[in-house]
Amino acid sequence: MSSPARLQHRPVLRLAIPLILSNLSIPLLGLVDTAVVGHLEHAYYLGAVALGALIFSFIFWGFGFLRMGTTGLIAQAFGEENSPEIHTTLVRASLLALLCSLLILLLQYPIGQLAFYLLDASDEVEHYAHQYFTIRVWSAPATLLNYVLIGWMLGMQNVRGPLVMLLVTNFTNIVLDLWFVIGLGMTVDGVAIASVMAEYIGCAVGLVLTFKLLKRHPARWQWQNILQRHKLRRLLTLNSNIMLRTLCLIFTLAFFTAQGAKMGDLILAANAILINFQTLMAYALDGFAHAAEALVGRAIGKRDRQALKSAIYTAALWSLGFALLFAAFYALAGQWLIRQLSDIEAVRAVANEYLIWSIFMPLVAVWGYLFDGIFIGATRAREMRNTMLFSTLLIFFPAWWLLQPWGNHGLWAALMLFMAARGALMAWSFRQLTRRGVIPL
Repeated sequence: MSSPARLQHRPVLRLAIPLILSNLSIPLLGLVDTAVVGHLEHAYYLGAVALGALIFSFIFWGFGFLRMGTTGLIAQAFGEENSPEIHTTLVRASLLALLCSLLILLLQYPIGQLAFYLLDASDEVEHYAHQYFTIRVWSAPATLLNYVLIGWMLGMQNVRGPLVMLLVTNFTNIVLDLWFVIGLGMTVDGVAIASVMAEYIGCAVGLVLTFKLLKRHPARWQWQNILQRHKLRRLLTLNSNIMLRTLCLIFTLAFFTAQGAKMGDLILAANAILINFQTLMAYALDGFAHAAEALVGRAIGKRDRQALKSAIYTAALWSLGFALLFAAFYALAGQWLIRQLSDIEAVRAVANEYLIWSIFMPLVAVWGYLFDGIFIGATRAREMRNTMLFSTLLIFFPAWWLLQPWGNHGLWAALMLFMAARGALMAWSFRQLTRRGVIPL
């Protein structure tokens, strides 16, 4: 590396803070779902929402490339001041999102059958999780289009749009959750209906904001430009690698939940509570990862080496600081949070037993989130895919197999080792890319 980077906190914080606030509304929704259902009389309602949400995490997060790939491509086009490419990339990604959502709706029956075959839970949990699935699946078009709109706005260095979209979507969802479950006496079906309605409301808001922003970057382009073979190939190659990476991550979390379900409804419910802790931390740290995506992509598009170094080092410093804050928060307030999320004493006791893993997880997982942002901004999805495949197949599964005698502690230890391997391997890949000049530090 050449001269040390000059830390520039304002550009990173200008993007990261609104993104953290908007991102935190997502796990807040998960916490509300858990709290609303967790205060019903049976633990299987909580387990059903956990399994139902897990299925859609696997489905929708698997299409997270629609956001991540769009951000990297748009950020580089923005840095190059290439307005036609800004427009056409949005249209390409939107058409891809609608095609993917159509496939989900057409294949919903076999998808559901496969999911419930793989997730071995009690009859009560499976019954209500199936009810959740058949309702929630109809949110697919809005959810996937929202990914594209958010990714496009982030690439344009615009954080107000994603902030408004996510806040509208998730707070609408929370209000509807409370109304349907507490006000109208619904159970799992109320949580699912609230999610569907909120996604479409958020999508409508996102479309309005996107069209307003497009007017600031007028461009002349033709429909045939959207179908340019090399542009489509780049989009599909980038997105397919990100999709494989994301599927590995979601499969690991799905396997984690499924193994917890095999240990009984109490372990499943307790792990569902603690996974919410990890989700809260992940979405906050993703604020700095998203900031790195936008700033790294723009710096590469402008060929500005100093701006690139500044974005990477400043995002790393703030990510580590927030990871330390989360670890301290969970150590001091973890048991209180567990009490707020469930009235069932047996679930509280089991969750407290495994709380220690949630305390240390932020310090281990932070580096994977940070490097995700850097690699997406640099559109280096192949390295992301390779490190995730290695961490999943050669670290997580062998660790789980060897640590089975430890029970649920062994399951959490395998997840911790997976997160550690992901961060370490991405750091090694990053060093190799900088040495070769692919990421020009």
